[in-house]
Amino acid sequence: MSTTALVQLNNARIFQRENLVLNNVDFAVYKGEFVYLIGRTGSGKSSLMRVLYGDVPLTEGEGFCCGFDLRALKRSQVPYLRRKVGIVFQDFQLLNDRTVNENLFFVMRATGWTDTKAMDRRAQEVLEKVGLANKGYKMPHELSGGEQQRVSIARALLNDPELILADEPTGNLDPETTSEIVDLLFAISTTGRSVIMATHDYSHMKKLTARVVRCEEGKLLELSAAGSV
Repeated sequence: MSTTALVQLNNARIFQRENLVLNNVDFAVYKGEFVYLIGRTGSGKSSLMRVLYGDVPLTEGEGFCCGFDLRALKRSQVPYLRRKVGIVFQDFQLLNDRTVNENLFFVMRATGWTDTKAMDRRAQEVLEKVGLANKGYKMPHELSGGEQQRVSIARALLNDPELILADEPTGNLDPETTSEIVDLLFAISTTGRSVIMATHDYSHMKKLTARVVRCEEGKLLELSAAGSV
């Protein structure tokens, strides 16, 4: 793990609409680090992530993510921030009227790709990384929930991000599939990317030695490694 902080929040206050959900947040995530972000539903996990990928403005305190000053972030800069940040959602958010490859092409076009051959190569590369090398022609409804989430992770990897934000990525999956997705995200962190995984399901955390941060009663608390949660 590197000593380079990809995420740095100092004395930050995180709001959900007008409600303060996390106060006096001091938080750093380093290159190649895997971090569990835990806490009950409504404790501020998703709000914190939305600040990091520019969906919610940071209005109080200091914040930096992948080289961007979150306090000074302009709307026009958000697409550039999101090229450095891959986002994985609980509900997959795939376009159901398009194949897996077409889902990936859609994101690439939206982020500035124009070379069709390069897009084909990149789509195949990321599908191979998530174990779906031969599924590009499939429609989302033809895939299992675990496979759909793997496509979501492949999509998050398209622009070779520095940071992956996974917001309850296993919330709709069975225990065995959950374990596979967590293993995949952890493996991604060993390639030099940072991964922050928000979850309220602690059952899969025991086997990984990873940093744990808890949202609780308006604060972000640093805990010991996952095995002791």
